[in-house]
Amino acid sequence: MKNILNILIAPDKFKGSLSAQRVAESIAVGIRKNYPDARIELQPMADGGDGSIDLLNELWKLTEHRVEVHDPLFRKITTSYFSNETDAFIEMAKASSLALLKEEERNPMKTTSLGTGELILHALQKGIKNINLFIGGSATNDAAIGIATALGYQFFDKNNKSLLPVGENLLKVESIKSNRSVHGDGFRQMLRHSKIKIICDVNNPFFGENGAAWVYAGQKGASDLMIKKLDAGLKNMDAVFENQGFGSVQHLPGAGAAGGIGGGMFALFGAELIQGIDLFIERFDLENKVINADFVISGEGQLDFQSLQGKVVGGISKLCKKYGKPLMVVCGQNKLTTTDFYEIKSIMELAPSTEQAMNEASVFLEEIGARLRFKI
Repeated sequence: MKNILNILIAPDKFKGSLSAQRVAESIAVGIRKNYPDARIELQPMADGGDGSIDLLNELWKLTEHRVEVHDPLFRKITTSYFSNETDAFIEMAKASSLALLKEEERNPMKTTSLGTGELILHALQKGIKNINLFIGGSATNDAAIGIATALGYQFFDKNNKSLLPVGENLLKVESIKSNRSVHGDGFRQMLRHSKIKIICDVNNPFFGENGAAWVYAGQKGASDLMIKKLDAGLKNMDAVFENQGFGSVQHLPGAGAAGGIGGGMFALFGAELIQGIDLFIERFDLENKVINADFVISGEGQLDFQSLQGKVVGGISKLCKKYGKPLMVVCGQNKLTTTDFYEIKSIMELAPSTEQAMNEASVFLEEIGARLRFKI
């Protein structure tokens, strides 16, 4: 009896080029040229970065909610989040991202996560108790005080003056108060019984040389002087959290994610921080799909050392090692020098230019799929 070849294709999106679904489909088309009888399962993946909830919506047909909120500079915009019967799926990038700002507007001293908080508020007021917040791509370094402001907290300086929830004010915060009059006791009761999961793909501490400001604020428009002030502000917030009974978050893995969103949400709301790839592995039952596969194919636009640190390829690699499955990795460009993958194929090995690789990625992925060889 002829053996049936079982192939699982589970890639991330190729950012700026193809969705994860299109990446998987293109590779599959190529494979079928030589293995027409193969059983191929497509499982598009994400790791919690921007675009994650769009993938969930594409696969699960969720309900979209359109909401007017504030962008990182307090301007009104209309954006959206998704939900099913029990969960809201909210992406920080929809309300508080760099993509919403012009290059000259980027300044994490002045930006806020308020709009993200307004999306959470809308979901809670609709009775959705499970909040899944994806925090990639943020323009902020405000330690979640913007989100907290939308949900009824106020932050005060030494003169008991209420502070605008932006990065430059972290250093001025002396006290935190919950304003009962903002949404009422009913909402506060609902908030206490809600579950908030923060989905991220980094493990940075809250402050310090590996913390939120020093590692990420420069990408958000901060000068060296701004970074020093933001880092000092995060250190101050950690002390305020501890002094007011919330506890220090400095050594919490992921506390520094998205400009301190991880730490602030843990302290103020008891949020659970989880690796994005772990969420998608669980939600898509990927472990069983790997078990049932003879070969696994994953990939992303650029393969580098970060790919192995909480990204899609790294998460799938761990599963393949656990169950002794060969992993093939397909990418746009490979910057890794050594790996223990079964095979790596790069579009740039075929494309004459980066521009053509981006514009015609589907064609090149189909060609790569046709070149893959499997033995069972």
